[in-house]
Amino acid sequence: MSASPSAPAQPGPPDPVHLAQALIRCPSVTPVDKGALGVLEQALTALGFHCERLKFSAPGTPDVENLYARWGAGPIGRNEGPNFCFAGHTDVVPVGDEKAWTMPPFGAEIAAGQLYGRGAADMKSAIAAFVAAAGRFLQSRNGQLKGGISLLITGDEEGPAINGTVKVLQWLAEKGETLSACVVGEPTNPLKLGQMMKIGRRGSLTARITVHGIQGHVGYPHLADNPIPKLLDILTALKSRRLDTGNAHFEPSNLEITTIDVGNPANNVIPASAHAVLNIRYNTEQTSDGLKSWITRACEAVCGSQSGNRALQGTRFDLVLEDGAMPFLTRPGPFVAAMADAVREGTGQEPELSTTGGTSDARFIQAYCPVVEFGLIGQTMHKVDEHAAVADIQALSRVYEGMLQRFFAAA
Repeated sequence: MSASPSAPAQPGPPDPVHLAQALIRCPSVTPVDKGALGVLEQALTALGFHCERLKFSAPGTPDVENLYARWGAGPIGRNEGPNFCFAGHTDVVPVGDEKAWTMPPFGAEIAAGQLYGRGAADMKSAIAAFVAAAGRFLQSRNGQLKGGISLLITGDEEGPAINGTVKVLQWLAEKGETLSACVVGEPTNPLKLGQMMKIGRRGSLTARITVHGIQGHVGYPHLADNPIPKLLDILTALKSRRLDTGNAHFEPSNLEITTIDVGNPANNVIPASAHAVLNIRYNTEQTSDGLKSWITRACEAVCGSQSGNRALQGTRFDLVLEDGAMPFLTRPGPFVAAMADAVREGTGQEPELSTTGGTSDARFIQAYCPVVEFGLIGQTMHKVDEHAAVADIQALSRVYEGMLQRFFAAA
């Protein structure tokens, strides 16, 4: 497919640092946009992208603005060649104590070669780097390209992630729009640009366990049923098991107890209930169903089955299991190799192919197309004085341009 004859001539591509500054100056704290998508839409429209603003809602959650932009001939939904997608988010976390910042959090000021501001690292600068890369790439092709380039940008990544990427993907599927491959611009590098790219992520499962007993006087324990020892027995059984030893691409699965609460201010009262929360970050050696079954059995072994919850002198338990993400892996192959080559050429570093860290919107995208993650250094994301090196933003843009060159050379 060649570009549409009516596609506008390509103007000079934007400078990634200047565009990053314009985005950072929009205080788009989740879920409020504050003009960030408008800045991005203006830059993309000037490059010949067709932009769709998408607002999604759900009960009990705020409305969220999203953007899907694509360069290429034909309307969205008419796939006439491969579609390379960049995914990211313009929403940012709150600044915290603004007085603790040495630079205005939304001032986008540059000092000593560093761009300061909320979103500089996570991840407005990466979005700007890709837009600039796409502009240079299209200019080098004189607007002639077999396929399309798209951006999927949400305002809901730092929030509940309900009205963002997952719903944009559903909207694309309903339109018949397909993605061939995707790069997510999350900050992936620990200390130096080019050190690490993500080719997968661990799954996340949260368990909320409440053990109910019978409240009573500590001097008359036979008239009460203390839930605390039973909760501790459950947690001991869960924590003592080694889930696995990991595999070639993933570190071992890990269970962490994040809170134990009783809420009992009295030293002479046996409480009526005790509550704990735990989270498991698990690899592809585990399944959500298997982990849920194991946790349920551990609770039943101490408290009795939920169908006969009063089996142990009134003891019963409530268990809520919540999936945060499923584990996934984009197996090394031509796509991963092309991205690694682009990183190597653009930074001079050999990137580690990693699956560490938390979750990202790649967990949704992986169900639609192969996805990898590569962005800036993550040392200051979500911190006071968040910043990114100007030189790194420029280099990241070169990496993205190199990826576009490799992808469409093989298309």
